[in-house]
Amino acid sequence: MRIKLLHFFVIVLFVSLAVSLANLTIFQGEKFRDLSNKNCIRLIPQEGARGKILDTNGEMIVGSSISYDVVVLPQEREALEKTFSGLSVLLGVSTEELWQKFRRGYSEPSVPVSVVKNISLEKAVSIEERKLDLDGVVIQSGAVRFYPYGALASHILGYLSQIDRWRLTKLADYGYKTKDIVGMGGIEEKYDYYLRQEGGGLSVEVDHQGRFSRVLGFRPAQSGKDVQLTLDLRIQKITEIALEGKTGAVVMMDPESGEILAMSSAPNFAPSLFVNKANKSVSNLFADPASPFLNRAITGLYPPGSVFKPVVAVAGLETNKINMVTTYNCPGFLAVGRREFKCWDTHQNQNLLQAIAHSCDVFFYKTGLAVGAQGIHDYALRFGLSRPTAIELPYEESGFIPNPIWKKIYKFQKWYDGDTANFSIGQGEVLTTPLQICRMMAVFANRGKLVTPYLIKAIDGVDVSANHRRISPMAFKNSTINNINKGLRGAVSEEKGTANVLANLGVSVAGKTGTAQNPRGLSHGWFVGYAPYEKPRYVICVLLEHGAHGYSAAVVAKRIFELLMQQGLI
Repeated sequence: MRIKLLHFFVIVLFVSLAVSLANLTIFQGEKFRDLSNKNCIRLIPQEGARGKILDTNGEMIVGSSISYDVVVLPQEREALEKTFSGLSVLLGVSTEELWQKFRRGYSEPSVPVSVVKNISLEKAVSIEERKLDLDGVVIQSGAVRFYPYGALASHILGYLSQIDRWRLTKLADYGYKTKDIVGMGGIEEKYDYYLRQEGGGLSVEVDHQGRFSRVLGFRPAQSGKDVQLTLDLRIQKITEIALEGKTGAVVMMDPESGEILAMSSAPNFAPSLFVNKANKSVSNLFADPASPFLNRAITGLYPPGSVFKPVVAVAGLETNKINMVTTYNCPGFLAVGRREFKCWDTHQNQNLLQAIAHSCDVFFYKTGLAVGAQGIHDYALRFGLSRPTAIELPYEESGFIPNPIWKKIYKFQKWYDGDTANFSIGQGEVLTTPLQICRMMAVFANRGKLVTPYLIKAIDGVDVSANHRRISPMAFKNSTINNINKGLRGAVSEEKGTANVLANLGVSVAGKTGTAQNPRGLSHGWFVGYAPYEKPRYVICVLLEHGAHGYSAAVVAKRIFELLMQQGLI
């Protein structure tokens, strides 16, 4: 009886084994064959080159250079130890560091891990020559961002870094993935979709120990599209030379089209630090109280001071509150209510042309009071103030132009005549960016048109400037623009003009200085103007943080015009 039971259990056991074997081979065979095949296939990604950024003449501002990365295929620990031991000798990197980078980059068995990036060509060749002794090692060529001019135009360009969570949530639907390298700030961020490359790669077969056997397939990577700017490298270099050692911004623009020819902000930074992953240096930059990542030309907000006076002059002439024979006496102050509002000098009798040339505060106090705060506000908005200019850069600030209704609703306060007096000389709550002030001055340079500043000239060789160029007639009287221009010219040409330092340059300049009071230190210095006076080619705005007065900004503008003339650019 026991023998029969034993035979029965043996038969049941073999039947069970037979059923299981049949299940594995017949019913699930295809599934396990696929798993086996996948286990012996490794995908080695390859990236194309990011699109170049060019200046208006086609000269490369940012490009890509060839890099060589050491990639290791995941395999058994014993094989990896042998591989890392050999790589350590060839690369001069400790095996511990190689293991750390491997563990940090490991995601799944089928995905190779980059353990050393951007090695020299000599080391890459040396590794290739010893490839038989280095199981699972692949030299992967790629492209890294190359900055031939260092920190030049860094605020316009931006930099590259690994995508963060905030951007990933917004861009995941557009094909962006974790650990993608994306643009941060400037053109790199704004036009990342065009500049970014499309990945390709190799499909390779490995044996059961993870050792490379053969290439199964290849898909070429696609490079990004080139983006050409309106920026002129020659002018950009000049503006950055003039700003060296200072804190501030310079904007230069074509007054007829709105093309940005130069935009500098100081201090700046070197985008290459992010390519080389010099984390300590980058951390120091982020902690720098001088804010080197701040593009002061579009993000810095400053009271405009006296460079706001041409707007008040237009409001006065267009509303007939003043005319060309209106004269106000300047004893050095004006009593408004119980308070005295001072002028920086005692000018005596001043008409509009003299008041602009000499920057007489009293004349503009009285003009502003005649026009009224709401009238000044409305004309300021017509010049594009208190809203972004729509330039193709991220994080542009709007600025702010106050009015009595705003103060009543948001501050629960009454607007007084003293507020209007402050408003009339660009002080109080008024905030602008250097780009907005440059755009404002372009209205006088082009004789009455509001242009939209723009930076993009072409994408992938296709001219797109017409999509960005917008010019709106201001509908001011010709006499208004012409008379204010005479005052702006007088500020330079007259001996007592506030911008007289720009006289006798060999090129006729018109413009306005400004000194904006700052509660946190020395006043900010402004100069905004254009040249040549007869047929303007350039509008320029110079802002110096804590520059003390507008004269210092005019000196920077003088240096820029001198360098332009030396290079035959004006």
